[in-house]
Amino acid sequence: MTATYTFDVFSSLDGYGSYGGDGDWGGYWGKQGPELLEHRLRSFDAEHRMVFGATTFRQFVEMLASSSEGDDVRDPWVTRMRAMPATVVSSTLDGPLDWPDATVAQGDAVDVVGRLKQESDVPLRSHGSLSLNWALMAAGLVDRVQVTIFPVITGRTGTVPVLGGAADFDLELLEHRTLDGDIQELIYRPTLHVSGTGTGA
Repeated sequence: MTATYTFDVFSSLDGYGSYGGDGDWGGYWGKQGPELLEHRLRSFDAEHRMVFGATTFRQFVEMLASSSEGDDVRDPWVTRMRAMPATVVSSTLDGPLDWPDATVAQGDAVDVVGRLKQESDVPLRSHGSLSLNWALMAAGLVDRVQVTIFPVITGRTGTVPVLGGAADFDLELLEHRTLDGDIQELIYRPTLHVSGTGTGA
C-alpha cells in the first residue's frame, strides 16, 4: 500500500503565497486566529514524513534561526512539523542540516517521492515547495491538494503564484471548512486534465 501525499499550501484569494518581501502583510497576511492555529496543530497530531524542496527548506531554517519566541514562525504547529522526520530533495544541500531529523535525497524529485510513497509507513506531506510539488502533481504523485485561502487580495504585492507553474487539473473536493470566520481550507483530489474532455458548449 502506497503512502498518501498531501501538498499543503497557503494562498491569497488571487492565488499568491505570503513571503517575506511581499509588501507589509506579514505571516498569514495578518489574518490568523485561534481556530486556524489550533486546527493546524491538530492536523499534525498524526505522524507524517515531511517532504521539502531545497529552497523552501532553506527558507524555513533561516526564518527559524532569525526568529524569537512569539513570532509566527514559532507557532506550535510549525514546531510540531519541525519535529517530524523530513526528506529534502536537493542536489545542492549537504549536511549537517539544522533540522532534528532531516535527510537529503539527491536525484529526480519524481523518482525520490515515488520511492518514498512505496516505502513510507506514514503519510507524506509537503508545505510550500512549489516547483517540487508542481512536478509531483504532473507525475500523478500528489493525492491531496490542501489550499488554505486567506481573505486578502494581493494584486499589487503578490509575487509568487502558488499554482501558477502547475499543469491543468480537474479537482474533486474532499473536505472543506471555514476557520476564524473567513479563512477557507479546501482539500481536493487532483486529476491531470486531459485535453478535449471539457463539457463546454
